Amino acid sequence: MLTEVFNERFPLMSTANPETLEWLMTVAVEHEYPAGRAVLMEDAWGNAVYFVVSGWVKVRRTVGEDSVALAILGKGDFFGEMAILDESPRSTDVIALSPVKLLSISRERFVQILFKDPQLHHRMLQLMVRRLRHANLRLQMRSSPPAVKLAHTLVTLGESYGQDSAQGKEIFNIPYKDLADVTEIGVEETSKIIEKLDEKGWVRVDETNQILHLVNIKQLMNLAGRV
Repeated sequence: MLTEVFNERFPLMSTANPETLEWLMTVAVEHEYPAGRAVLMEDAWGNAVYFVVSGWVKVRRTVGEDSVALAILGKGDFFGEMAILDESPRSTDVIALSPVKLLSISRERFVQILFKDPQLHHRMLQLMVRRLRHANLRLQMRSSPPAVKLAHTLVTLGESYGQDSAQGKEIFNIPYKDLADVTEIGVEETSKIIEKLDEKGWVRVDETNQILHLVNIKQLMNLAGRV
């Protein structure tokens, strides 16, 4: 992977200097996992930072036999950055929703490069603050109607990871249980809302190719109160 591609694909690396990128590419380890595979178990948190090259994963909290999706991440995002600085026990796993390719950088190497490249350090803090703002917005929307909350989730996923196509933004056709979890609504509500959005022509579900087309992103943004 060329340094220019590495820089463009991962927003975290957008301000890193060329020497940093070249060094990271030499120490990064490639991983591939099929859909449904656990790519990071709770006892492995803190060992490395992971970058999503392609595919989709979910961060899942597990308590006993119950599990809840906390976040959905796609191409260009990263995870594990907080755990390398926090040694407290973890109760979350990362599971592949689709076939996924990752790059990992060990904790020691990543911390080392943060000290050497202040621009990368600053960029990571910016992205972490952005995640906190998204979390705060989700808290503020807890009393909103389910359709508004789901539209917000879809728009956020589309803006963060969607691919442009002739049918609007394309995102992975996330299982309704996981989509419901991150939106904090019921699975049945999620199914009914998606069906209504499909009838309106705002989304289109392609189950064969596991794609959810956000056909009318402007209407979804209006519904989510984002405009």
